[in-house]
Amino acid sequence: MIGKIVGAMVGRGVAKNVRGMGGTTGALLGAGAPFLLRRMGPLGLAAAAAGGYAIKRMNRRKP
Repeated sequence: MIGKIVGAMVGRGVAKNVRGMGGTTGALLGAGAPFLLRRMGPLGLAAAAAGGYAIKRMNRRKP
């Protein structure tokens, strides 16, 4: 329960920095993140981290 609340607060904060995403959407995604992370396992978590890093690198290259 506490993990969902903290996730929602973090998601809402992250949504403020992402264009096209509102605070409510970020809070919902943040609340669902702990559930998804538990289900993915170590290999899925590593793949998600690598994908996030690749997306970050691609976005930095665009003007």
